[in-house]
Amino acid sequence: MTRLAICVWLALAAWPGAMGAALAQDPAAAIEELKKEMRELRREVSAKNKKIEELERRLDAVQKAASATAAAKEPVKAETAKVEAKKEGTSPQAALDEAVKALQKPKEEKAKVETAKPQEALDRAVQAVQAPQEPAKTSLLSYKAGGATLRLIDVSLDALIAGGTSTLRDKQLQLVQGGGHDPRKRGFTVQNVELSLTGAVDPYFNGETHIIFFIDPISGETVVELEEAFLTTQKLPWGLQIKGGQFFTEFGRINPQHPHSWHWLDQPVINTRLFGPDGMRGPGARVSWLTPLPWYSQVYLSMQNANGETMSSFLANEEFFEERPIGGYPFFNRPVKMLKDLTYLARLENSWNLTESVSSKLGFSGIYGPNATGLHGDTWIYGADLVVKWRPAKNYQGWPFLLWESEIMKRDYHAKPDIAGVPANTLRDWGFYTQLLWGFYPRWAVGVRGEYASGAGSNVSFDPATGITEIVSRNTDAFRDNRTRISPLLVWHPSEFSRLRVQYNYDWTARLQKDAHTVWFGAEFLYGAHPAHKY
Repeated sequence: MTRLAICVWLALAAWPGAMGAALAQDPAAAIEELKKEMRELRREVSAKNKKIEELERRLDAVQKAASATAAAKEPVKAETAKVEAKKEGTSPQAALDEAVKALQKPKEEKAKVETAKPQEALDRAVQAVQAPQEPAKTSLLSYKAGGATLRLIDVSLDALIAGGTSTLRDKQLQLVQGGGHDPRKRGFTVQNVELSLTGAVDPYFNGETHIIFFIDPISGETVVELEEAFLTTQKLPWGLQIKGGQFFTEFGRINPQHPHSWHWLDQPVINTRLFGPDGMRGPGARVSWLTPLPWYSQVYLSMQNANGETMSSFLANEEFFEERPIGGYPFFNRPVKMLKDLTYLARLENSWNLTESVSSKLGFSGIYGPNATGLHGDTWIYGADLVVKWRPAKNYQGWPFLLWESEIMKRDYHAKPDIAGVPANTLRDWGFYTQLLWGFYPRWAVGVRGEYASGAGSNVSFDPATGITEIVSRNTDAFRDNRTRISPLLVWHPSEFSRLRVQYNYDWTARLQKDAHTVWFGAEFLYGAHPAHKY
């Protein structure tokens, strides 16, 4: 944006209306129009001032003549009038002066206001250009120039589409690719289309809303979901920030990220197992504190509702348990009565610059909440995550780079059913992924990800019709068996608004007792300006 354009846009902010449309169409002509109108207003004000001065002279002459006549013909009345005026606290001259001022003041104030609008707008524009300023930060409907920031809303739409094939049949592929936004069908999958609206609500809050659309690859049904909609505070003291609304639980690395932020086309196996196909998210509140330590260190505390399909390890819902009962346990509709029936998160993350080119971030997370096995069932999930990034000081648009990212997490699912004959048990599930991505050439990157998931504690098989319960191996469960996956990846970024990926998955599952080979091709495109993602 040129300096002239900045001036024009600032003038537009100060003077909306018909002139705003002109500014948007022809900035140079709009400036000339402003100057012309300002000159006309000044001429009108000058003419009005001259007219007022003429009226004052005529009024003064009439007053003097009237005073002389009155003094000659009625000295007594004049003297009496002076005395009465003195008693009243004013004089005929003073009263006349006040009347003239009262007549003149509204006109002067009106002229001053009318003249100041374009003049002040242009003055502010010139000052903004001439004053030392930071580089302009632009987005779809916002900009920053000098000390002024005008931001309305950022709108973007990001689409992920994939296609591929596998040695597995579609029914088996649905279980191996367990993520709700994973490509999980031979042929094509509309993984995720996300509409994002972000911006400043007022001087106190920022707002974000993310609405997603996708097509179920099996049924062909179009699904619409409110993924996130929340406020965050802008100006709390002592490094504090509050978030409220519907949002992703800030556990680890992958769970808080939207699918278009993933480097690989599918989410890690352990994330699918612990947080469900769509990740853990729900209504709630979160407070964060940026500590005064000499390095970046931030603490997160949050609480959210424990029920719903996106709270799979907690109270979940009946529909989720019909598809993926955890450990085979029957669903118990547990009411929310007190604070212990919500979920609670604590997270600590620290970041350091190890060298000029190498930075790192280390995080620890823990979640507690009730589960859907009975009135006394509960769940603990805890984990650690590490990111190390290398990028030389001299780089070309971010290339080359090397990014190593890893997470390990574990769930203790305390099943305590209130159904006779169904045994209590503690199901332990854990796993990790580690991935390395190398940007070896501008707009090109290659990487590999390795994953493993396992657990302990047997499943149950409960027949509600007969009430019979059997103990079965967890390796009969597609979402608790031992899993290994290796995924090489090739990425090409034609621009910052598009991305093409090719990914191969080698899978081994204890349930199927065989190798599986899958290839996915992914395409992504973006409209608008999406907000920056976390480190």
